[in-house]
Amino acid sequence: MKDYIYHLSVEKGLADNTLESYQRDLKKYVSFLQKNNVQCFKETSRKQITDYLNLQHENGLAPSSISRSLASLRSFYQFLLKEQVMQENPATDLETPRMEKKLPHVLSFSDIELLLEQPQTNCEIGMRDKAMLELIYATGIRVSELVSLNLNHANIKMGFLRCDGKGGKERMIPLGSVAIHCLQDYLARSRRKLLKNQDEKALFLNQHGKRLTRQGFWKILKKYVLRAGINADITPHTLRHSFATHLLENGADLRSVQEMLGHADISTTQIYTQLTRKKIKEVYDQAHPRA
Repeated sequence: MKDYIYHLSVEKGLADNTLESYQRDLKKYVSFLQKNNVQCFKETSRKQITDYLNLQHENGLAPSSISRSLASLRSFYQFLLKEQVMQENPATDLETPRMEKKLPHVLSFSDIELLLEQPQTNCEIGMRDKAMLELIYATGIRVSELVSLNLNHANIKMGFLRCDGKGGKERMIPLGSVAIHCLQDYLARSRRKLLKNQDEKALFLNQHGKRLTRQGFWKILKKYVLRAGINADITPHTLRHSFATHLLENGADLRSVQEMLGHADISTTQIYTQLTRKKIKEVYDQAHPRA
């Protein structure tokens, strides 16, 4: 398993979060095999894998989680095949559970504006929070990408953000004028006061002068959602979904949105077109006299 995770990290270049998911899935599978007296992977067959997936279903796991488990096992057995540990991949022809495609939750533009108005920019922390919220909505980056930003990733003069996404794939995202202004304020008046170590490269710092964490940003976002009185379960990804949907609603083409989001497959981006169609239908129903 260690060799496999190393292979995913070095040869495939998968992100840390993805590696942790694969490792977690495999540990659960190994535990299942041990409880069923299976001594090594050579002894496993389609039956063991099917029994394992059925057990997950009985335990109430969502189809998406079961599907990810199966993907992890397929990939792992393919690695064992390549390393000549197995003669065949027993997970190859197993069917992936059907998943309901849930539309992502999106904030209205008025709720976004309300949320972005919450940080008080008369203090260092408020300026930092304002810059982060404006930046994540302006670019649609993931929270992991936000907290991984270094000073040299933001080219304020050119109006672009360089982002290292999943699998180490780099992309350039335009910055809007409001985000640029807030970043300039933060860098000029806030970051230097938060900074404790001159060698720190992180763009966004916590109160101790170190890189802000994902958990730290989650707490910050929850605080402002509560302050804004928005009664919805908002996550950092909600801002990413809102970014994409608002762009499409205002005429952006799908391919450009795909590039900015860093989606490898355009089908991942297409889910947002369903949201815009739903919005158009609502407008039609409200406005047309014969709707």
